[in-house]
Amino acid sequence: MWRRVTSLSPVMSTSKPTSLDQAASGFKIWRSSFSTETPTLVKDGTTSFKERNPFITFVLGGPGSGKGTQCQKIVETFGFKHLSAGELLRREIESNSEHWSQMLNTIKEGRIVPSEVTVRLIQQEMESSDSNKFLIDGFPRTEENRIAFEQLIGLEPNVVLFFDCPEEEMVKRVLNRNQGRVDDNIDTVKKRLKVFEILNLPVIDYYSKRGKLCKINAVGTEDEIFEKVRPIFSACGMMSHYFAF
Repeated sequence: MWRRVTSLSPVMSTSKPTSLDQAASGFKIWRSSFSTETPTLVKDGTTSFKERNPFITFVLGGPGSGKGTQCQKIVETFGFKHLSAGELLRREIESNSEHWSQMLNTIKEGRIVPSEVTVRLIQQEMESSDSNKFLIDGFPRTEENRIAFEQLIGLEPNVVLFFDCPEEEMVKRVLNRNQGRVDDNIDTVKKRLKVFEILNLPVIDYYSKRGKLCKINAVGTEDEIFEKVRPIFSACGMMSHYFAF
């Protein structure tokens, strides 16, 4: 399943949009609540978000790859602001149940909401944050996501982490952590992994060619895997947030 990505470079450099027009009609309501113009947020009356030169990291990996756990360790060590695309969508649904509850099944089924919606939610969180270092978990899931982020926000990620894990290991992890849930069995987990592979590989290929991809072997203990992650941010000049000022 993952053979096609084994040739991707693990080294970080500092250096035809697709369409989802088949999305459910309910998404039209969702999209209409967001402006199609890129806002210029001025912080303290002087500096726009883009001019703050934020450090943005995308975090990719299939279900059970351990990226969520590693995100927590990155936040604790380097003081990043952690943004989960899936969590932002779920929170939005819960806060607007009259219009958004119909979208919950879409997320559960692993289908993709319109890119503009996801990007605007991420944008709002970044612009309202005092942090200038962002860890965006589970995004972009598709080439459409990637293109929408670059066009609407006008920025590219500094680093893209890809937690590469064998399918068998991911299936085992998901089944273990969700023991007792009827909606997670071997077949459904493998289906989610297949969807991830199909949608995410073009994104991974793109950032590999851009020299931004850091592929992490996600097999081992949590601490062992983090020791593969730590040097990436250290090389970018990131200090432990305990000593940052």
